[in-house]
Amino acid sequence: MNLPVAELRRHPRAALVDPIAARERSIRRRVCAVWYLLYFNTLTYSPGYSVLDLPSKVGKGLAQAALPVAILLALTVNPKVKFRPNVFLSLVSLLVLDTIITGAQVHHLSTMFRTFRLAEFIGALWLLTPWWGRRDMLLLRATVRLLYVALGSVVLGLFLSPHKAFAYGGRLTGAIWPMLPTQVAQCSAIAAGLVIVLWLGRQMSGRTTLVAATFSIALLLLTHTRTALVGLVAGVLVAGLSIFVVNARVRKFFATLAVAVGVAVMTVAGVVTTWLARGESTQGLTSLTGRTDYWTLVLNEPRTKIQEILGFGLSNASINGLPIDSNWLAAYLQEGLFGVVVCASLLVFLLVTAFFKSSGVQRALALFLVTYALLASFTEDSFTDVSPYLIYLTVAASLFMTTSSRPPAAGTSQTAFSSRELAEIGR
Repeated sequence: MNLPVAELRRHPRAALVDPIAARERSIRRRVCAVWYLLYFNTLTYSPGYSVLDLPSKVGKGLAQAALPVAILLALTVNPKVKFRPNVFLSLVSLLVLDTIITGAQVHHLSTMFRTFRLAEFIGALWLLTPWWGRRDMLLLRATVRLLYVALGSVVLGLFLSPHKAFAYGGRLTGAIWPMLPTQVAQCSAIAAGLVIVLWLGRQMSGRTTLVAATFSIALLLLTHTRTALVGLVAGVLVAGLSIFVVNARVRKFFATLAVAVGVAVMTVAGVVTTWLARGESTQGLTSLTGRTDYWTLVLNEPRTKIQEILGFGLSNASINGLPIDSNWLAAYLQEGLFGVVVCASLLVFLLVTAFFKSSGVQRALALFLVTYALLASFTEDSFTDVSPYLIYLTVAASLFMTTSSRPPAAGTSQTAFSSRELAEIGR
């Protein structure tokens, strides 16, 4: 009796193991791991708010080290460096070209480092393009998981050190990894919106959606962040309208929501107004908490014609030490008018693509992400550099990618590439 036959008799389950399915699971896990590392790389580190109390250089070093590790891991699933051509990443690559040109003129070490980091990040996104357009929405589901892991760390920090968790003016922050209130709110709003849209598209159970959305929205309210709340409402509204005609659940949801909003206006309007005001004066509200003052400094910054077109190069998106907090003004400062046009082109391309796609849950999810990013871009640093917003827009672009019309065979990969092509990519 030869050895393989003896092994099969000793372990009958071994005969049921499908090597193709096992390889698919391995690749899927590594792709998700790359996605988690890329997201971790986008997180900033602010010392003084964490119970871990890591030195600033250590915290920032951990986040920065995630990017090269992600690239190496991506090369294990795509060793032949095959890309799937797409307009979205081609437009994003134009930002890299812009920053390389300006970085060569500036010769600042921080600018060159940020330029190299952006190029690495976009390169990692290109390496994952063979896995765009999957029927199981791999990148989207990986994003939902990592968002709830991040929110779980926020809750853990709240239990371990409530003082540090609310040290930022009484607004909820991350006390394990020091996430600012706006970052916590962004994670909460995106996570809540995605699970709601998944439920509307019948991709998630009602009980799971209720628990996940309630958890996320509760954390969002504790951050007292208006932009995230407005982005969540607008994103769900646009996503729901995109499938309103073909989905009875959406129609019932909107009817119930309209009644709930009407009752809230009549009963707790004062509480809602107080929460939105956050104790600020009328002047503070009209100036967007002082943001417009910083924007004026950006517009009045002396610049040459070349700097007006291509910008000053990548920085920490600040002017005279003050945060800009606007994607469009940050783009104008760092990448010039060219960068502003590219950023606008990204959103226009995604919206136009959505218009020509058939109604469905994937289009609804993508529209939620694009709508949220569009609204947040006016008051937050967004997708001009390495950021979570660039991750979200990449997910939206991957959802728009056309999948194969043929149903995949059992145990084969459900990507836009054929099984034979994926086998070649992974070898």
